[in-house]
Amino acid sequence: MIRLTFASLLAAAPAGAAPLATQLFGSVDTPSNQQPMPIGGYDRGCAAGLVELPETGPTWQAMRLSRNRNWGMPVTIEYIEDLSAKVQAAGWRGLYVGDIGQPRGGPSVSGHQSHQIGLDVDIWMLKPARLDLSRAQRESISSVSVRSEDQRSLNGNWTPALGEVLKLAASDPRVDRIFVTAPVKIELCRTAKRKDKEWLQKIRPYWGHDSHFHVRLKCPPGATLCKTQTPTVKDLSKGGDGCDETLTWWVTDALNPPKATKKEKPAAPKRGPRQYTMADLPKQCSGVLASP
Repeated sequence: MIRLTFASLLAAAPAGAAPLATQLFGSVDTPSNQQPMPIGGYDRGCAAGLVELPETGPTWQAMRLSRNRNWGMPVTIEYIEDLSAKVQAAGWRGLYVGDIGQPRGGPSVSGHQSHQIGLDVDIWMLKPARLDLSRAQRESISSVSVRSEDQRSLNGNWTPALGEVLKLAASDPRVDRIFVTAPVKIELCRTAKRKDKEWLQKIRPYWGHDSHFHVRLKCPPGATLCKTQTPTVKDLSKGGDGCDETLTWWVTDALNPPKATKKEKPAAPKRGPRQYTMADLPKQCSGVLASP
């Protein structure tokens, strides 16, 4: 990839048009020469001083290397290294690690709405059979879905060992929340000890997480420019474990919403990260892009 400067990217934009933040951040292939700092929110921000997860370690492999999204805050890299060693207690060799973030964070041209400040990481549900895959093999291999086709239950790819991996992942105090497909949360509610609510409330149901789980870390100490996500998992769970009546909505009304009794006016489409310009991001993000 050709190294482009912030000034050259701005100059290349059509006259009178602000370039999209996805174009700016997606065109830079190295981290900023700054002290590590997550800036803004998980879905509206950027990241200074990110570090790269090594492509291969003793208990992990970074997947889809062509995407160049194995960059995170130092705390994120440390978390991945720690968790990949801990999962051996559950009978896993280690972890296949999906996207963390771009070299300077920010909105990406494809895939994620979040993963913008170096504190998100996707971990594959696929149990690693080996940890010596070539770069080419890491492009062709895929994870596995643990959800049934009707989206209401788990399939044969789910194992109790994967539940133990999720418990280990969520029990780390650095974790804010973990997104999984709803049937996973339902199964954990069924099998986990109810006294385990502190880690269980961090497991949050959300669409699109049937083949990987998405770990979101808390803003690290001293990260004064990092925006904590609200509502908290404690608020979402009403202080409990999140195994209440709201959980069944994901596999009932969410899949078969009640028919509207009257015709409603379509809501105006919301602008998302794909449409953000630099004006939508924290002002410090311009400095992140301008850094050598």
